[in-house]
Amino acid sequence: MAAPSMGGVSLPRGNGQTVRLPRGASLTDLAERINAEPAALVTALFHLGEMITATQSVNDDTLQLLGAEIGWVIQVVSPEDEDRELLDTFDLTFGDEESDDEDDWDVRPPVVTVMGHVDHGKTKLLDALRHANVAGKEAGGITQHIGAYQIVTELEGNERPVTFIDTPGHESFTAMRARGAKVTDIVVLVVAADDGVMPQTVEALNHAQAAEVPIVVAVNKIDKEGANPAKIRQQLTEYGLVAEEYGGDTMFVDVSATTRQGLDDLLTSILLTADASLDLRANVGQDPQGVVIEGKLDKGRGPVATVLVQRGILRQGDSIVAGDAYGRVRSLLDEHGNKLKEALPARPVQVVGLTSVPRAGDTFLVVEEDRIARQIADRRQARIRNAQNAQMRKRISLEDLDAALKETRQLNLIIKGDNSGTVEALEEALMKIEVSDDISLRVIHRGVGGITKSDIDLALADDVIVLGFNVRAEGQATELANREGVDVRYYTVIYQAIEEIEAALKGMLKPEYEEVQLGTAEVREVFRVPRIGNVAGSLVRSGTIVRNSKARLIRDGAVVADNLSVDSLRRFKDDATEVREGYECGIGLGSFNDIKVDDVIETFELREKPRA
Repeated sequence: MAAPSMGGVSLPRGNGQTVRLPRGASLTDLAERINAEPAALVTALFHLGEMITATQSVNDDTLQLLGAEIGWVIQVVSPEDEDRELLDTFDLTFGDEESDDEDDWDVRPPVVTVMGHVDHGKTKLLDALRHANVAGKEAGGITQHIGAYQIVTELEGNERPVTFIDTPGHESFTAMRARGAKVTDIVVLVVAADDGVMPQTVEALNHAQAAEVPIVVAVNKIDKEGANPAKIRQQLTEYGLVAEEYGGDTMFVDVSATTRQGLDDLLTSILLTADASLDLRANVGQDPQGVVIEGKLDKGRGPVATVLVQRGILRQGDSIVAGDAYGRVRSLLDEHGNKLKEALPARPVQVVGLTSVPRAGDTFLVVEEDRIARQIADRRQARIRNAQNAQMRKRISLEDLDAALKETRQLNLIIKGDNSGTVEALEEALMKIEVSDDISLRVIHRGVGGITKSDIDLALADDVIVLGFNVRAEGQATELANREGVDVRYYTVIYQAIEEIEAALKGMLKPEYEEVQLGTAEVREVFRVPRIGNVAGSLVRSGTIVRNSKARLIRDGAVVADNLSVDSLRRFKDDATEVREGYECGIGLGSFNDIKVDDVIETFELREKPRA
C-alpha cells in the first residue's frame, strides 16, 4: 500500500499494529516508535485541525486520532502498567513474592475501613474505641483526612490487634473512600439509626462491594430519640445486605459511640468475620512494601507519610521510594507519636525522612540503595508531569483559533493543604464544577504545607487565587501577598471552598439579560412635526410608557421594527418622563417615521438575570 499522504507529507503506513505509549507522550515519542519524522507528524496533525509542537505532551484522544488516520492502533499505557514496566527495568516487582518457606508467612491483623455518610458518627465511633477525641479537632466536626490507628482487643483470652482506617463521608472525598476500600480486608459501614441510608452510605457500600470485601454494619446512635435499627436492616436489604437474623450473612451490630454500648460486640464481629472468611497472612521475608494512606508536611520533621505496611517488615534506616518521593527512613512513629523500631504487616506507621510529600494512594517499596530509589522517583515524577501537561493542555482547533487568541476567561488557582489526600480531594471537587464553556478553572500548582513566598511569586506572575486548606501563609508570604494584592483564601471545611470558588466562577460569566415588558400604547393618530418627524398620538393600554426605554412597533400582530427607542414623550405640550395606563400621550421614535394608526408600540427594558 502507498504511504498515506496528509498535508503534503508522507508517513509510514501501519497495518493495524499496536503502538504502546506512556501517558502524556509527545509526537517525537510516537515518531520513534513508527520510524517517522516528528515534523511530518506535526504537519499531519495540523492537517487534522490540531496545532501541537513535536515535544509537547499530547492527550490520549489526539494520539489515537492521529494513529487511526495513518493505520496504527495507539494504546496509552495505564498508570499501573506504566509503573510495573518502570519497576521491571530495576528487576523489582510490587506484590507478594512466591515463597515456599512457611516461616516467611505470618498471621497479620485485619485492616478495617470505617465508611459511611457524613455525620453518621464514624470518627466518634473510632474515638470511643481508642478513647481519643479526633472529631472535636476536625473543622465543623467533619473529617477532612484519612486517619489510621491500631487497636488491641481480646478474643477468647488472646490479645488481637485490629487496624482501623477512617475515611471522610463528605461527597467530595470519593477518591479517598475508594482508596480506603482498596487497602482493606473488612469494611465497617456506619449508618445512623435515626437517619437511615443516605447517598454516601450507598456510595461507600458500592466501593466496598466493588473491592469484594466482607461488610459489617454498625448501626450507630441507637441511644438517640427516634432511632429505628430495624428500619436500617430493612433499607439495606434493598442493596443486598441481609442481616443474619433475617437469614442473611451480614453481621449487624447496634452501637452507640456516646454511651459506648455495643463496642465489644462490634470488635468481636470484626474478628469473627476475619477468621471465618479471610486467610490473613503476609510474607514477612520479602522486601517491605505497602501503600501511602496520607502525607503531610510537618514543621519540625519535614515530609511525613502515613503508610500501611502490606508485606515485609519496615525498619529504621531502609531506603524507601513512595510514588515520586524517596529517602531513608529516619524514624518510624505510631499514631500516638511513639517511636517504633520496626513495622510489621497491616501496621499503619508514620515515616519520617522522605524528600517530599508523597500522594495519598501511592505505593511504597524498600530498595537496596538510595541511588535506585532516587532514579525510580525521578522517572515517576517526569511521567506524572507529562500526564498532567497533556491533561491540562486545552485543545485548540483551527476553527476556534480566533476565539482562543482573544482574552480567555480562566480562573487560576494554587492549592496548598495540610496533607496530600485533602489537596487531591479539593482539586478533584473543584474541577467538577461546571459553570459555562466560556469559563475554565486551572490549577497551576498544588502542594502540601504552608503558603510560601514562592507560591505568592507564582500567583503574581499568573494572576492567581491562592487557596490554603488548614494551612496559613508563612514568614514574608503574608506581607508580600498584602503588598501586591494577591487574593489568599483560607478554609478549614471543604464545602466552603467549593461554594466560594463556584461563586467566583459564576461572577466571571458575562451577564445574561432578560426582557421585561414595561407597557404598550395604541396609536390613535399620527402627527407630522417639522424637524422632528412623525409623532404617534397614543393611548397607553397597559403598564407605563417610559422615556428613553427600548421599543418595538407591532402592526397586525407582526413586528414591523425592533431596536427602537422612545426619544420623546409628551402629555399635551409638556415633556413627560413616564405616562401610565389609561392616559394619552405623544410618542416620538427618533428617526423612525413609518407609523400608522392602530399600530401598537411596545416598550421594554433588559434586566440582568441572577445566576442560578
